[in-house]
Amino acid sequence: MTPKILDAVIVGTGFAGLCSAIKLKQAGKSFQVIEKDSGVGGVWRANTYPGAQCDVQSHLYSFSFEPKPDWSRTYGLQHEILEYLEHCAEKYGIYPHTLFNCAVTRAEWKENLNVWEVETDQGDVFHAKTFFLASGGLSQISMPDIKGLEKFKGNLFHSARWDHSVSLSGKKVGVIGSAASAIQIVPAIAPLVKHLTVFQRTPSWIIPKDDHPYSEVEKTLFKFFPFLQNLSREIIYWQLEWRAMAFVYAPFIMNLFQEHVKRHIRSSIQDPELVKKVTPNYTIGCKRILLSNDFYSAIQRPNVTIETTGIAEIDEKGILLKDGSRVDLDVIVTATGFKVAEGLVPFEIKGRNGLTLSEAWKNGPEAYLGTTIKGFPNMFMIVGPNTGLGHSSMVYMIEAQVHYAMKAIEYMDRHRVFSIEVKPNVQDSYNLQLQEKLSKTVWNTGGCSSWYKLPSGKNTTLWPGFTFEFKNLLSKFNSQDYIGDRRLKYTEVTEEELAKA
Repeated sequence: MTPKILDAVIVGTGFAGLCSAIKLKQAGKSFQVIEKDSGVGGVWRANTYPGAQCDVQSHLYSFSFEPKPDWSRTYGLQHEILEYLEHCAEKYGIYPHTLFNCAVTRAEWKENLNVWEVETDQGDVFHAKTFFLASGGLSQISMPDIKGLEKFKGNLFHSARWDHSVSLSGKKVGVIGSAASAIQIVPAIAPLVKHLTVFQRTPSWIIPKDDHPYSEVEKTLFKFFPFLQNLSREIIYWQLEWRAMAFVYAPFIMNLFQEHVKRHIRSSIQDPELVKKVTPNYTIGCKRILLSNDFYSAIQRPNVTIETTGIAEIDEKGILLKDGSRVDLDVIVTATGFKVAEGLVPFEIKGRNGLTLSEAWKNGPEAYLGTTIKGFPNMFMIVGPNTGLGHSSMVYMIEAQVHYAMKAIEYMDRHRVFSIEVKPNVQDSYNLQLQEKLSKTVWNTGGCSSWYKLPSGKNTTLWPGFTFEFKNLLSKFNSQDYIGDRRLKYTEVTEEELAKA
């Protein structure tokens, strides 16, 4: 009996996974989506902390092919973005193709068959011509390396694993971290707690945002006159795109902007000592620029303290500081982000000749166009190395990558090529040029360390350019960049032989 070989297996159901699934379905391909959580949404299902909100405007932070005219406000709230993704999964019929509460444990390229073999913790084994790794860059939480973390007798959890069973009302709460998630959490919980201590290692550059609810009139106009929403999307896109000029091509511009932001901090905070605490000493843009209209007012509440003395360790009752003082706490929230630069994947991936992805990336994650990886045929990584952004919408990048993957599959179908693998010299040359360009950006010259970079200083996260440059690079599939295999193998085996492979 001829075995069933799927066209694709997809891991993840965030924007990357759903976009991949939708485009594969529209192309008439067979596929299986595997999701470790109980529903679609990815990072927007996992991050349910108080105040969770996107920092890119809703009209741009959504699929170009599926506009939503009734966003409640300029910047989408977590629950609304999750509802949008659930709507997309329902509308495009992705649910019947998806296994939930099911984690991939192994993915291996079977070279003798030209297929990927993907195994799950539920005992399922799938075979597919292509493998879409779409688990996203914000899937592996980063816990702080603090002595005694496990000793704390109160409630302790990461911001991306928020424990809603824990009431914060009247509690002494500590938030470790002062970056993207913390600046949303602090204003949301400060009115509830007895006292809130924010343990800040490095301050962040925070700027205000033009966030407001959309009126019913605006939503009605967007619904019945779609060109108005498209126009809104275009305006937002180009307003954000200019930032790449300052980040990448003319970092000196950031110095001018920095003085403007310093004035904003001084005008927002009355206490000069607090101003000093929250004003960074590195060039703006070197780390992620954060958006908030209420963080500075929240930290001036009488029940909120910004603590800049370093943490020595944690014990049963709270946090011990390096100056010998202590802060007793009932609850500790680690708002310490994700492991992004390392490119960690929570399961083993084996490519050609048994090469594992962790071995291939021993010096840091690299890919060609952030999408294909030498040694791993027929694998497409959506939101791969150096596709992250410091200025615009990741959904734009995701659509460009999925478009490229579909072009590759079209090429394989049209020319009866059954495996493609990026040429090593092509990937190496691409990354050499990429790192050379990154070396001149504000992320590498701004005098800071960040989650964009490895300890070695190599930036494996960000795309150094305009998003339209990235889209243009991925607009066509160039077969000259790849090694192709025309030998058809997988239709020649039985189910039993496939199981033994």
